Amino acid sequence: MQASTPGLPVVRPRENFFDSLRKRLPKGALSALGLGASLAVFALAAYVLGKTLSGLSYSDLLNAFRATSATQILAALALSALSYLFLTGYDVVALHHMRTHAPYRVAALASFASYAISFNLGFPVITSAAVRYWIYSRVALSALQVANITVFAGVTFWLGMTLMIGIGFVYGADALAALDGAPAILHIIPGVLVLGGVLFYFGWVTLERRSIKLRGHTLDLPGFVPTVAQFALGVADLCCASGALYVLLPADVPLDFVPFVAVYIVACILGVISHAPGGIGVFEATMLHAIPAASHESVLASLLLFRMIYYFIPFIVALALLGADEGARRWATLREAIARIVEERSN
Repeated sequence: MQASTPGLPVVRPRENFFDSLRKRLPKGALSALGLGASLAVFALAAYVLGKTLSGLSYSDLLNAFRATSATQILAALALSALSYLFLTGYDVVALHHMRTHAPYRVAALASFASYAISFNLGFPVITSAAVRYWIYSRVALSALQVANITVFAGVTFWLGMTLMIGIGFVYGADALAALDGAPAILHIIPGVLVLGGVLFYFGWVTLERRSIKLRGHTLDLPGFVPTVAQFALGVADLCCASGALYVLLPADVPLDFVPFVAVYIVACILGVISHAPGGIGVFEATMLHAIPAASHESVLASLLLFRMIYYFIPFIVALALLGADEGARRWATLREAIARIVEERSN
């Protein structure tokens, strides 16, 4: 019990604003609000997508597929591969920050498989953590260490998104204003605020050692070098992923790459909010509504090809790699067991 000094007020710990708000709201209100927001975003996207698809010409859609060149597809495949390569860096930097060692092939498999699967199945916190634990447990990493890697990788992803959307809003303000009809200043102001927040976070975590508590668990935040690596990897991954779609777009799209990235990020965020697996439907509806082109069919063809190249193909490859890895591990165990039996019998 805290002692008080006569004549002086008793100093009590200041209650966190969000904790105070949570106590005042009815039990389950925040979860209900989150669910309501997700359903609202999904319903709006379904309406926009349905309205757009109802006016499509499927012959024009097939012609748009045929108009996509092999060079565009190869470029999208290469950029997708680079994006997943940068994603493996998320786990490498997390392991370095935690002073934990794992071979790169293990970290690369864990990162690639977790993202390729979670991008398609949704609920990334659960699916990516489960895949990572399945792989990292073989090199004696604990569930808590895997959880820290998952959180660190998630922060890296969102740091890249935040930095790029700030740059996109400021640098591409005029192009975005031409898309939505709003004054350019209404894009510049939030862009500057976002970049200011990024700069504040960078200074906050690099000038002094910081830690945060998540559900009773203390997580040490990275210092200067890991934070720079997080920003660099997040931006590189995001530029490659969005670039994979950008190169598939028809040539008549009058949108530079930087403002396109801002539109891409908004579509991704809405997809995350909707909790739809891979943001499917929500992402497409947003991009169809936002990207200017001569026809919706040409943009939809690009989106479907992107969904195949960036989502579906890595998902199949990840399942194949996981199956091959598990088969190799079981075969190695079987060989060791056979060798022990032969050695015992020979003695």
